[in-house]
Amino acid sequence: MPQWLKKLTKESWMKNNLLPIAKEGWNYVIGSVIAFVVFALLDFDFLEFFSFLAILFFLFVFRNPEREHLLYQEESVVAPIDGTVSSIEEIVDDGYIGYKVVIESSYFNVGLLRAPFTATLENVVNKKGARLSGLSPLSETLNEQAELLFSDKKSLNKLRIIHRLKQSFAPINVDATANQTMMQGTRYGLMVNGTTTLCLPKNFRLNVSIGSELVASETLIGYFTSEPKK
Repeated sequence: MPQWLKKLTKESWMKNNLLPIAKEGWNYVIGSVIAFVVFALLDFDFLEFFSFLAILFFLFVFRNPEREHLLYQEESVVAPIDGTVSSIEEIVDDGYIGYKVVIESSYFNVGLLRAPFTATLENVVNKKGARLSGLSPLSETLNEQAELLFSDKKSLNKLRIIHRLKQSFAPINVDATANQTMMQGTRYGLMVNGTTTLCLPKNFRLNVSIGSELVASETLIGYFTSEPKK
């Protein structure tokens, strides 16, 4: 892609990531359109058809719908990504973690990542790695992942989120930095076909169960009920 087009795409069109297609997907869409035009001119019917399917696929995978911001109370936590709750584990130890909720997302889900509650992003760690199937026992340790730690305005309630890729053609993109404050529902990145783990404190009341279908920024995960237990 020409440098001027890359600059226009990144700096002018998608700075706020509010277009119908997520900014992470435009390179894929434009590349497919160029391939479609070239193959059409060369009369390569099969490759032309394949390129057309690729355009439709990328438009679907990188769709960026607007979401309704529901008026939950201040201590509420909403889903950070679309998907299905695959497991809920109660963890009893001396740490702050009380629950571990795992959300499975696929190519059929919107991949945009959204802030679960109005909070400050204390830390973000990106780890490059493999893209093994989620069924592989090695995926949890070897696959590419991003770990984020959110805390509320008083730094009393914290939420750790781990995004981990499964088999995917696109890397995890986290468009946020440490010490950045975000409103609930704010977009902060994208993950196509992955697993999201929420590590929740003991003072959290869950509002979901295994099998629950989640919609990012709209589905209520639960509430912080009081100050974290010591």
